[in-house]
Amino acid sequence: MQDRIRRWMEELMMIPGLSGFEGSVRRYIRAELKEMGIESRTDMLGNLIATIEGNVELPSVMLIAHMDQLGLIVRKIEASGMIRAERVGGVPERALAAQEVLLSVGQGFNIPGIIANKSHHATTPEEKYRVVPYQELYIDCGFSSAAEALKAGVNVGTPIVYAPNVVELQGGRIGGTSVDDRAACAVMLELAKATREIFTLPTIHLVFSVQEEFNLRGAVTAAQVLQPDICIQLDLALATDTPDMGQRGDVRLGAGPVMSMFSFHGRGTLNGCIPHPALVQLFQTTADEEKINLQRSAHIGALTETSYVQLVGKGVASIDMGFPARYTHSALEVCDLADLEGLTKLLVAALKRIEGGLSLDRDEYFE
Repeated sequence: MQDRIRRWMEELMMIPGLSGFEGSVRRYIRAELKEMGIESRTDMLGNLIATIEGNVELPSVMLIAHMDQLGLIVRKIEASGMIRAERVGGVPERALAAQEVLLSVGQGFNIPGIIANKSHHATTPEEKYRVVPYQELYIDCGFSSAAEALKAGVNVGTPIVYAPNVVELQGGRIGGTSVDDRAACAVMLELAKATREIFTLPTIHLVFSVQEEFNLRGAVTAAQVLQPDICIQLDLALATDTPDMGQRGDVRLGAGPVMSMFSFHGRGTLNGCIPHPALVQLFQTTADEEKINLQRSAHIGALTETSYVQLVGKGVASIDMGFPARYTHSALEVCDLADLEGLTKLLVAALKRIEGGLSLDRDEYFE
């Protein structure tokens, strides 16, 4: 299992897919599902949806992993050929200068570039500790004029991502670009494979969603059509086992999957998710019985698609399940393969336990 997850994740991490430009990622996942004998469909927004029919008497389940990644988009081409860009998603400005990027100009063709960093020899004392706002940054692709950039296919609106990279660290840990959320996409593919071998499951909708980094757009459209009873969203959880994160919680890399007990953005989009108690009980009981260590998180500053999906129709019982990750939204994020394997096993076991006796009536739970 771990080898399959590694292969899927690493191959997905190498495919550029900015929010709104997920086509190459979608084609890869569709082909992998087809290889398993699972048909999928794409909606108008770009979500890839695979439905595995199950017992209609049981609550239907929608699982989500987003295909897109954050990045930049061309705002202006200077006369000199230098590129100015806008951020797409929560791109940290302090991690941008001196990064290698790719400009995706279409048909799978990408142009490399470097986000400029002023020469150290010319940096003044006042500039030494200043984080340069993204509006002042520019990208050097080697063009000598705007006409040359346009001829190469670069134009206003061209998507830009961190140059795809995979770094195999010690102890089964993987670093690189777009671990968020290609790692969860790999888990979903492994889950698809597992569910083909089980015949007593509820109907399961696997949704590989789009535009999550662009204010959580895609999954809502899928939920409105599918009208699930339960939504399980798969994404990263903030690892707090580094010196700068200890005060945020006790989520450790390699210590198992994570169940979110509370999320709230806290700024801008005032949204978040408090999980349905039936699902909290389901996953905790399953983890205990399967002897899978289940970590818990509660944090402000991040949110997922359940923020909106939980409000669809009559309401959807929702929960965020994830894997610990370090250095999120930077060009080099880190996760542990053992956590991804544990998350997959937990999901399979929990889905088996969704029986007719699982009540989603909140009055039956102590809150």
